[in-house]
Amino acid sequence: MKNLFEISGKVAVVTGGSRGIGAMIARGFVENGVKTYITSRKLDELNASAAELSQFGECIAIQADLSSIEGVNAFADAIGERESSLDILVNNAGASWGEDINTFPEMGWDKVMNINLKAPFFLTQRLLPLLRQSGSDADPARVINIASIHAFINPNMNTYSYSASKAGMVQLTRHLAVDLAADKITVNGIAPGFFPSKMTAFLLQDEDTSMAEHNLLGRMGQAEDAAGTAIYMASQAAAWMTGHTLVLDGGEIAQSGSVG
Repeated sequence: MKNLFEISGKVAVVTGGSRGIGAMIARGFVENGVKTYITSRKLDELNASAAELSQFGECIAIQADLSSIEGVNAFADAIGERESSLDILVNNAGASWGEDINTFPEMGWDKVMNINLKAPFFLTQRLLPLLRQSGSDADPARVINIASIHAFINPNMNTYSYSASKAGMVQLTRHLAVDLAADKITVNGIAPGFFPSKMTAFLLQDEDTSMAEHNLLGRMGQAEDAAGTAIYMASQAAAWMTGHTLVLDGGEIAQSGSVG
């Protein structure tokens, strides 16, 4: 039963790994001996994050715009040129859009769906040959999809395409898990609650309102929470888990009394 959470020597890809939850997961991997590729659209931010993470281990930056199929294909090709197998794929890159239902634009719908749901599917598809090379009965390759608690509860915000895309991610996780099991690839998800990030920064603008005060455990999510959950899913401890989305929210859904 020793070393159940050992992941050193593996190779991982973390999309959107330059900031927020992606950067938290990437750091957890790097510090635990995983060769980790991160991607982002903004090159300066990406290189700065990779330089910071490289203090703890091996982190490689590859710029990519995953909002288009061309960007997904280019990124997958770049990974394929560098690696003959892939142990872990974390589909984390995401976007959000908020606007009143009366004026919510098609552009806001398509942008979010393309990045949050379309890109994870096609990137997984393109990286399947590398994942298949890694997977075995004892130690399957891992796909980890980052969803949201807003897949399960009303967010009480006008982020219609975001919550719909994350609900789609939960179902996509189930669907892919069934289809990829024979390839020795597990597919699981993480549905985070409130973590401080650029995407959630607008919720912290009101100094009179503390998100932590409204959480059942009295705090926001921390880097160790995101990294620890991803490490579990990438380790031997989770080798027999597939098709599930693990809620990581400090009890927010339990407190709400609703699971959708």
